[in-house]
Amino acid sequence: MENKEMLQNAEELKNSEAYRKYLNMTHRLGRISTVLVLILLLSAPYMIGLFLHAVPNLPAAAKAFLGVGIVYLVSCVAEYLIYVPMLGAGGSYLAFITGNLINMKIPCAINARDIVGVKSGTPENEIISTLSIATSSLVTIAVLAVGVLLMIPLQPVLQSPELQPAFENVVPALFGAMACKYYRQDMKISLIVLCAMTLLFILVPSLIGSTSMMVIPSGALAIILAYLSFRKGQKGEGK
Repeated sequence: MENKEMLQNAEELKNSEAYRKYLNMTHRLGRISTVLVLILLLSAPYMIGLFLHAVPNLPAAAKAFLGVGIVYLVSCVAEYLIYVPMLGAGGSYLAFITGNLINMKIPCAINARDIVGVKSGTPENEIISTLSIATSSLVTIAVLAVGVLLMIPLQPVLQSPELQPAFENVVPALFGAMACKYYRQDMKISLIVLCAMTLLFILVPSLIGSTSMMVIPSGALAIILAYLSFRKGQKGEGK
């Protein structure tokens, strides 16, 4: 009964005039911010090139960019379709502008959503995702600033041979800790996907460098397995 009332209140808030005004304002500010960021990102190398009298061959640069851009086109579209419903309007603009989605922004937003207990597509999720991603971005900037200030004083310590094995395993440790939480939700599906992708990387080692592209087949396999498991459960209940 309580969940039903919460869903009804969320639906009423979603259809309210105040929420529509909030979304309109968010989209307006998000589009303006995105355009400004694109202008700044593209103008910076041009200004540096003009200042140093080292403007590159633009046709050659465009050709090289297309060669790389086509490879990531499918991944970009897939990430947009997957992440926007998870993050909402405000969180999506912030995440795509600041970057680092897979290993920072998405886990931060999902963790905050799980702690609060809200669901995707609700106004509450919109607020929580925006706040969590904004906080993550500010913390990242602060950590980077401290790191830059302490880089030279700590350089002898960071370059010591004793710490090198730790730095070489930071990324596997990070993603392993993040994955453990989601693996436990359905160990059978997780193990099948993990074994399938591990076998694929062993058979085709060249795919190891394109892990972002591999999100598409692994995610598709997980969705298919979850759907089949759901249908099997429905048939079992029907009997």
